[in-house]
Amino acid sequence: MQTGSHQTGIHQTGTLHIRTEGPDEAAAISELTTRAFAATEHADGTEAQIIERLRTAGALTVSLVAEEKGTLIGHVAVSPVEVDGHHGWQGLGPISVAPERQRSGIGTALMRAALAELRAAHAQGVVLAGNPAFYRRFGFRRAPALKLTGIRPEALLALPFGTELPEGVLRYHPAFGLE
Repeated sequence: MQTGSHQTGIHQTGTLHIRTEGPDEAAAISELTTRAFAATEHADGTEAQIIERLRTAGALTVSLVAEEKGTLIGHVAVSPVEVDGHHGWQGLGPISVAPERQRSGIGTALMRAALAELRAAHAQGVVLAGNPAFYRRFGFRRAPALKLTGIRPEALLALPFGTELPEGVLRYHPAFGLE
């Protein structure tokens, strides 16, 4: 299910193209991610490095870019997570949109494309730490029995592709530096 092992279809809406990141786009993705998170209150400045470490470790399940007229304007990363006794779950994030293009539907298009990829790959579901008001529209809901040190319980969200909500301690890849 890694980006290097399967070909992602191109998702297109008007002039917006969403596709798997290319082999020479790491630097552009890092720059985009740094700019996207620069003024965000919940950012810690490591978002671009997290993606780089996931890529180096071969731990990106999905890595999609949004481009318009040849310019990268968005990116979403997905990587495997571990939850006590639950297998096949994925962690979504970071998701980045160029500051000048935020609130224009690019993040929504990236989310929908990433979720479609994960469903097609038969993932059990997706977890993330984020704003419930934004992610609820995609079907995410609070997962009260999910635990992650340092994250407010109300910000821990899950989207099961079946009926099972994960329970237990959530562990992201070491690239996140949460251990």
